[in-house]
Amino acid sequence: MEKITLGPMPYMSVMPTVLVGANVKGKPNYMTAAWATVACMAPPMVCVAINKIRYTAIGIEENKTFSLNVPSEMQVVETDHCGLVSGVKEDKNCVFRSFYGKLKTAPMAEECPVNIECKLFKSVECGSHLLYIGEVVEIHADKSCLTDGKPDVEKINPIVYAQMTYFGVGSQVGPAFSAGKSYQKK
Repeated sequence: MEKITLGPMPYMSVMPTVLVGANVKGKPNYMTAAWATVACMAPPMVCVAINKIRYTAIGIEENKTFSLNVPSEMQVVETDHCGLVSGVKEDKNCVFRSFYGKLKTAPMAEECPVNIECKLFKSVECGSHLLYIGEVVEIHADKSCLTDGKPDVEKINPIVYAQMTYFGVGSQVGPAFSAGKSYQKK
């Protein structure tokens, strides 16, 4: 394969699309984000990078809580809308109905198949963005999206983001932590 240089950029081939939920000035708000991932296994933590100027950042700083909500492909229009319109101008609680869990200040979108309720562990200054690391307090999942008591990616049908486009997950290509056992040196 011939390689060419592209210059530095924050490139990952695909990223999950999530709705970041936070109470801002006492009202639930949702912001679309794709820069989210797992941060730690024990204790369980996730993180999301948010531009400092975003309205949602005010709520995370104010309450020290937030949620990551995993929308399904059927919710791509509503999810994208939450990224196009600021909570300063529009009440996004009419797009998704909110419910609260253990923390009482991290709104979660009822329509999303999976909701991750987080208390803020730490925020890290990263230039234009703050990386919010949240300790997972609880996972809320729709019963219809579970298999053997665990979230099932095929049933959740999450949205992934790549190069200014939303995609579905696609088909399984191999089992993790075992597909490589069949590798043979050339």
